[in-house]
Amino acid sequence: MAEIPFVLKPQMRSRIMAVTGDIPAAFVFVNIASQILLLVGNDVVASVFPVSTSQFGVGNQSGSFKTPTGIHRIIEKIGAGAPSGRIFKDRLDTGIDWTVDMNAENLMLTRILRMEGLEPDINKGPGIDSYERYIYIHGTNKEDRIGTPMSHGCICMKNKDIIELFDTVPEKTLVIID
Repeated sequence: MAEIPFVLKPQMRSRIMAVTGDIPAAFVFVNIASQILLLVGNDVVASVFPVSTSQFGVGNQSGSFKTPTGIHRIIEKIGAGAPSGRIFKDRLDTGIDWTVDMNAENLMLTRILRMEGLEPDINKGPGIDSYERYIYIHGTNKEDRIGTPMSHGCICMKNKDIIELFDTVPEKTLVIID
């Protein structure tokens, strides 16, 4: 892939500076309108992945099933070493691998990147807290719907893609959802 420069909008740069004190060299950027996730390093797009955000739209309110916007951080990585297609429930490995004959809603598969919001009154605090809302980046059994909004608030990825992202980003990586 040819190098694609990435420039944060000035308003987003200011928001990141306000909550972290600096702009990290590497971060994840989720573009809801385009349904893509970018892995950015040193102001260059390192990887591009298709994703699916909420079928209910954008919002931070608890119980809305909407994808929250703003600045987040990966607070926990769950599922290291699990096989692709492993089903997780309540962030626990069920020991069951999803198969195509299983008829189910959007499941949490393969890996989970749990996020916490970093912006008080936007995605952190009572009634809007991304961590308390269990907002994740995770694999899905609905890979055929990736690229269109279909989740209940999380960011869903193809299973091979979530493995790649999981193996690339450490805990505490910033995730900007816009």
